[in-house]
Amino acid sequence: MRSHTLRENTMRQGIGEPSVYHAVVVIFLEFFAWGLLTTPMLTVLHQTFPQHTFLMNGLIHGVKGLLSFLSAPLIGALSDVWGRKSFLLLTVFFTCAPIPLMKISPWWYFAVISMSGVFAVTFSVIFAYVADITQEHERSTAYGLVSATFAASLVTSPAIGAYLSQAYGDTLVVVLASGVALLDIGFILLAVPESLPEEMRPVSWGAPISWEQADPFASLRKVGQDSTVLLICITVFLSYLPEAGQYSSFFLYLRQGAVAAMSSITFPAISAMVSRNADPDQQGVVQGMITGIRGLCNGLGPALYGFVFYLFHVELNEMAEVETLGKASRPNMANPTDESSIIPGPPFLFGACSVLLSLLVALFIPEHSLALRPGAHKK
Repeated sequence: MRSHTLRENTMRQGIGEPSVYHAVVVIFLEFFAWGLLTTPMLTVLHQTFPQHTFLMNGLIHGVKGLLSFLSAPLIGALSDVWGRKSFLLLTVFFTCAPIPLMKISPWWYFAVISMSGVFAVTFSVIFAYVADITQEHERSTAYGLVSATFAASLVTSPAIGAYLSQAYGDTLVVVLASGVALLDIGFILLAVPESLPEEMRPVSWGAPISWEQADPFASLRKVGQDSTVLLICITVFLSYLPEAGQYSSFFLYLRQGAVAAMSSITFPAISAMVSRNADPDQQGVVQGMITGIRGLCNGLGPALYGFVFYLFHVELNEMAEVETLGKASRPNMANPTDESSIIPGPPFLFGACSVLLSLLVALFIPEHSLALRPGAHKK
């Protein structure tokens, strides 16, 4: 009884009642910290892998994405049992852990980035957190707010990081990003209250989790059991595969930030559709399933983009030379050779075709007929 009371008091720590604004701050700080590192990452990546830079970048983020795919269902299921706050703290801590290593040891930095994919599923826990505290008719708006916050951090932080890097050097930017990450961890620890109601959590911390819930391929096997789930997952895969590949090489295309941020509206819409048709005690599982599909794309997308860059002989040193020449004299854009050297189009042509296919699939998704598991509540 004493341990139960202690656990209850611990999980209720935080400022105020659980709200969407707690989730918004967590997401903004995490991605703002990583966005600041856009310019320093370009330098460190080229210095560490001077040959086949894009290919190595794709492989590193590919390993991270595949690990995220494998771990997302387990973390989502565990958060359904043990609560959201502890897993928010865990995912943000390990996702941001590589940041200070950028200047300490670049090799360890890239190694820890790859391994951090095991816990790089903050969105899965955040959307489950939002689902706990919102009504069905509020959920789409709440997910949109979280996604818009992510987009805002994506648009603003790279420009700020680039300015600070040019004015004061990369070291200051890494220190600032590390400070923002620590601020995020402190905010979760001290300010974020638990969102999962006490009556929905088991009395014992040792409550069992079935292997079916922890198996990432189990969720994929469920995809084919319902036509609506299948269509949703195909839409997520086709739309997020090129997006993940583009984000992996995002540091070369800072001017595309505002456009890339608009693509983030897809995920909250899909998450809202799934969550409103799932039982309250299954929110973590269903969000873990969708995040698992995204995690699979996070593995395949960067690797695919890196391979295409490598296949068409586009390297980072060539891009730097083109940028330097561009400052001295404007190339003749009427010459296709000049244009192709500045804008490596093959990966983005593939991405455009994939997104068009996802739009066609999305047209066939019904509004209210989702059945994620036997006995699930249908709207």
